[in-house]
Amino acid sequence: MAFRTKQIFVNLPVKDVKKSMEFYTKVGFEFNLQFTDEKAACLVIGDNIFSMLLSEEFFQTFTKKSIVDASRSAEVILAISADSKEQVDEIVNKAIAAGGKPSNETQDQGFMYYGSFQDIDGHLWEVVYMDPSAVPSQ
Repeated sequence: MAFRTKQIFVNLPVKDVKKSMEFYTKVGFEFNLQFTDEKAACLVIGDNIFSMLLSEEFFQTFTKKSIVDASRSAEVILAISADSKEQVDEIVNKAIAAGGKPSNETQDQGFMYYGSFQDIDGHLWEVVYMDPSAVPSQ
C-alpha cells in the first residue's frame, strides 16, 4: 500500500515572523498560536495543511544548505484551492493589498481558474479554482 500522510507542514523562511503574520492575517488566514512564538508561526492553510513561517535564523538550524532568497530565486510554488473564481480574485487582491506583489496574470482555462501572488518574502503562491464538471473528457 502506498504511503499517505495525514498532515503536511511546509516550512518557509521569513525575514520577520511578526510582519509575515500580519500579512497572512490580512489575506484571511489564521494561526495556531499553540505553535507560534517569536521564532516561528504556524499558519493554518487547511484542516491538515500548515506552513511553519520560520525566522531565517531559526530555519537555518534545520539545514546545512544556504537559504534561497525567494525574492530573487524560486524553489517552490505553493498552490492552494479556492471555492470559486471570485474567491481566487479575493485572496490574490487581499495579498497584494497587504504588501504582496503580483506574480503572473490570472488564467482562465474554463475548467481551471487561477491567480498568483508573491508574499512579502517573495514566496510564490497560486490560488486555484477547479470546476470538475467542466474538465474536458479524453
